[in-house]
Amino acid sequence: MIFKYLLQLGDNALILGHRLGEWCGHAPELEIDMALTNIALDLTGQARNLFQRAAEIEGKGRTEDDIAYLRDAWDFRNVLLVEQPNEDFAFTIVRQFFFDTFNYYAHQELTKSKDEWLAGFAAKSLKEITYHLRFSSEWMLRLGDGTELSHQKLQTALDELWMYHGELVQPNEVDLELAKSGVGVDLEKIKPLFNEKIEEVLSKATLNIPTDTWMQSGGKDGKHSEHLGYILADMQFLQRAYPGVEW
Repeated sequence: MIFKYLLQLGDNALILGHRLGEWCGHAPELEIDMALTNIALDLTGQARNLFQRAAEIEGKGRTEDDIAYLRDAWDFRNVLLVEQPNEDFAFTIVRQFFFDTFNYYAHQELTKSKDEWLAGFAAKSLKEITYHLRFSSEWMLRLGDGTELSHQKLQTALDELWMYHGELVQPNEVDLELAKSGVGVDLEKIKPLFNEKIEEVLSKATLNIPTDTWMQSGGKDGKHSEHLGYILADMQFLQRAYPGVEW
């Protein structure tokens, strides 16, 4: 079961890292370009560590590259939020803010995991994740409480992505079992902190908080949007076209 849990964590980081990497050379400003690319590198590095550990636990001779590049879409366990398109900078920031908020509180809890490796990984990653949350929170405030146009764009992004944020703290069977054993995060425990932080930042950003309580879900159980297929076609092409290729 811990193998599946590592995939959930790793797939979130890998897919969001890929999405952020799409901004490289295309961001609104050079400083933002560098920041988004660095966050993408952080997430990809975290995914690699998680996949390495997953491969060790699985014991079937696979590597982190096999897990990343040789699985089909239905074998991925990331939440639907992280595979949503960048659209524009406002969409990217809202998506990032939702994920960073969850990731911060989740890794805070993981530092207390009964699994020594997971606890150590979380403590190390939390330093990067703290910066990620600060970056996305500050941009939520700048855009939300900025110009009329930036406010409008951010509100549109918030309204459209709102239905995906709830899955982050909605436990599936893997989450429940690992939380019960003290290895994984109790999502019900961090949910109030997650919601409180989101409401705090949205309020300061002068944004209208959507009232819809219905949320998309299924990503953690392998049910994805069409967007993931396109991501994997791009990300996995080289490895599948030239198996075992080395630079």
